[in-house]
Amino acid sequence: MAYDRAITVFSPDGRLFQVEYAREAVKRGTTTVGLKFKDGVVLIVDKRIASRLMEPKSIEKIFQIDHHIGCATSGLVADARILVDQARV
Repeated sequence: MAYDRAITVFSPDGRLFQVEYAREAVKRGTTTVGLKFKDGVVLIVDKRIASRLMEPKSIEKIFQIDHHIGCATSGLVADARILVDQARV
């Protein structure tokens, strides 16, 4: 049985591999900061390029959900895009 395919299946030694994978992804995430002011907000992200094969212009870390909601992300870009798409619905 593959113990890394579901988040609710423990390995024989009591580990949840999906949780461990998530922790590793968090360690690789970049810094994201949000500052709230009286008249607005500032979102700041670190757009570090992890590989020379990545196109810097394709990496988005700040998204507009709608005309009054924004989102700054950290971690895997593909995961962030899925969450942003769900938030826009």
